[in-house]
Amino acid sequence: MMNLFNPSFAIKVGLQTNVSKIGVGASVEAVIIDANTNKSVCTIDAMKGYEVRPYKNKIAIKYDGKYYKIDSDNVVLRTVNEGFVSVKSKWYRGILMIQNKNGKLTVINNVDIEDYIKGVLPSEMPSGWESEALKAQAIAARSYALANLGKRASLGYDLNDTPEDQAYGGASSETHKTNQLVEDTKGLVLIYDLKIIPAYYSASAGGQTINASSAWGNDLPFIRSVPSYDSNVKKNGHGVGMSQHGANNLAKQGYNAYQILQYFYKNVKFARINPEYYN
Repeated sequence: MMNLFNPSFAIKVGLQTNVSKIGVGASVEAVIIDANTNKSVCTIDAMKGYEVRPYKNKIAIKYDGKYYKIDSDNVVLRTVNEGFVSVKSKWYRGILMIQNKNGKLTVINNVDIEDYIKGVLPSEMPSGWESEALKAQAIAARSYALANLGKRASLGYDLNDTPEDQAYGGASSETHKTNQLVEDTKGLVLIYDLKIIPAYYSASAGGQTINASSAWGNDLPFIRSVPSYDSNVKKNGHGVGMSQHGANNLAKQGYNAYQILQYFYKNVKFARINPEYYN
């Protein structure tokens, strides 16, 4: 297995775009920081809800029944000690970035890549499924994310939190089992020709995966059409790359995560990102 020295070990996930108000909070004491000046603006009490709205080209926060203007269009909500931040009625690791863009708010979760995968794995694949299938999903999801950093740069983040990119439920979706499986595969990605691949996957391919050209017009060297071992499930998704149901069925037959991935992706190798970071 080879090591890849990739400096990107955090990811920006778009949670909300073009909204008129949001509710935020934190599990412990937190602080709002002006991202333009890096100066602290105000303190957030633990386990208390706050409403944030755009105010002209700035941001306003409501607490104790009153709105207070923050003289910035770009703020960060960060916990003082270890804890979680909240938006969309969910808990998230990392920090929240709140930006006023043309009179509407964009909310971004800036989070460590491994913490991101902890929120993706049980959102993309049921936590009760076979452990080897879940490990394969974790590696595929990590590969997809890192290969697509900057995909939605025009919106100010890398990926959104929906199945359009990858479903991501933050810390609220985590389970002990799936968190452990993320730890077990820490830093592992799929590579082809020394590059991390966007490891496409879908729920089920209906018996046979398809080449990328059948879905998007151009073939990819690491994708091939293979029996998907999911003919017991109606096709659901684009059918390119790994079938999630197929991965689970293969795991039930005794295949491990690495065998599953090398079956669905052609001529790939495994690498570990950021070896210095993970030491």
